[in-house]
Amino acid sequence: MGVFGLFKLDVEKMEKKKDVKGLIKALKHEDWIIRSKAAEALGRIGDARAVMPLIQALGDVRWSATKALGDLGDVRAVEPLINALKDEDKSVRWLAAMILGEIGGLRAIEPLIQALKDEHEYVRTRAAEALGNIGDIQAVEPLIQALNDENKNVQSAVAEALGKVGDERALEPLTQILKDIGRDAKVRSRASDALYKIEAKKSQK
Repeated sequence: MGVFGLFKLDVEKMEKKKDVKGLIKALKHEDWIIRSKAAEALGRIGDARAVMPLIQALGDVRWSATKALGDLGDVRAVEPLINALKDEDKSVRWLAAMILGEIGGLRAIEPLIQALKDEHEYVRTRAAEALGNIGDIQAVEPLIQALNDENKNVQSAVAEALGKVGDERALEPLTQILKDIGRDAKVRSRASDALYKIEAKKSQK
């Protein structure tokens, strides 16, 4: 099995025993793979004692710590996750955006709006989805602008997000999307769904 195999087995055993203290200690192990696995195990266990150590681990095993904080869903992680939107690793950025859509609330809106301009389309997609999940009208105008993103997946996510927010300002831009036969079929379908949701909400007033 070798030394690495034994260490790997130890992490798994600690997780089964819910040894939170041991896993927190493992976040400082000399082997980064062990540190990463310990972070993910802490997320799965879901003990709030792991929040601050995982926040500290964001500077090390960034993706695993981000994922674990998302699993924990603790609002203490919001500000560190906002900072993670600027991480050099795009996978950390999109994961942080996704989690902020679940726990970020109003504090995350402006940083997520900025993330709509990220250089990587997957980050922009996740930012749009997150803004839709938060559902605040502050995001309406930036989302409308993002309907013209160069990437069709981003456009689809933006249209869906506008439907979730449900603001009438999106009716005309979404209608134009629907009329544009040059647009991707999926984008037009999402625009149609969004229009239906907004009109339904409008009729309930």
